[in-house]
Amino acid sequence: MKGLILCAGNGNRLKPFSQIKPKGLLPVVNKPIIHYCLEKLAELYMTEVGIVIKPEHRFLFVEEVGYGEKWNLSITYIEQQQALGIADAVKQSEFFLDRSPFILLLGDNLFVESLERLSHFIQVEGYEAAVILAAVKTPSDFGIAEVEGNQIVHLEEKPAKPKSNLALLGAYAFQPSIFEAIHKIPPSARGEYEITDAIQWMLNHQRKIAFCVTNQNYSDVGTLERWLEANRWMLDQQLAAGKLESFASDSLNHYIPPVCIDPGAELTNCIIGPYVTIGPGVKLSNCRLEDSIILEGTRLISPPLPITHAITRPGSSYMLDSKGESG
Repeated sequence: MKGLILCAGNGNRLKPFSQIKPKGLLPVVNKPIIHYCLEKLAELYMTEVGIVIKPEHRFLFVEEVGYGEKWNLSITYIEQQQALGIADAVKQSEFFLDRSPFILLLGDNLFVESLERLSHFIQVEGYEAAVILAAVKTPSDFGIAEVEGNQIVHLEEKPAKPKSNLALLGAYAFQPSIFEAIHKIPPSARGEYEITDAIQWMLNHQRKIAFCVTNQNYSDVGTLERWLEANRWMLDQQLAAGKLESFASDSLNHYIPPVCIDPGAELTNCIIGPYVTIGPGVKLSNCRLEDSIILEGTRLISPPLPITHAITRPGSSYMLDSKGESG
């Protein structure tokens, strides 16, 4: 199988951060989201992965992802000139996939569930498509599956009146026959070519579609709230796995785990945590931080109130001088 990761979305709900970097390169626990996707694909011993990007983002991806050597992968960048939906992004990748079965991931999604079940459905059991579902609190924000027994009977993208709370998590597996559906479907009312419509076309034509439901952690990092949520559960997961550096409180700073602090950050007289990630080049003094993501180059000097449930823009600053004046 090959892998395909989509990173050409507009990220409107994550502005202004998505104007600085595409969503897939935004960090969770000081690591770009797309790195987690690549790790998931590498677990399946893949060798070839395509990443769909906007043309203007090529340099950023090459700088932060490279060409896959870190994961023993060969990465091909595929440019999507206009964001016309997931199915259109897959269509732009048809030359790369070259009639191979493939795993499709959305580059702004994080999840714990292994991709092995998706691979098994396609390569061993002969299904033409397979998806991972999970119960969600706001089904109108997702592609939603209506299920009867062990069969998906209907799919709808961001329905106004959802028929279930089972959402597609942005992890799919397909046989190359998906392209027949993609070439047949019209654009949706949103003006996009929806992957849910392509899978629904396959259902309407009696193609075998498999699914599994996960109860493990996942996040669609499409809003600021979900970004913070992803930071929380990923910190918990990495703490439990022993992957987080332990910070001992001392005379200068007090730490409440879980926290992740880049070695290049400078902290003085701070209380940090729980659920705080601090990026490189950050300088903090006289701060109380909780449930926050402090991005690279931020400077916070004596803010008047504790900072909680916040994400700072890279390079932003707040400084209160000795005269009590902010700058």
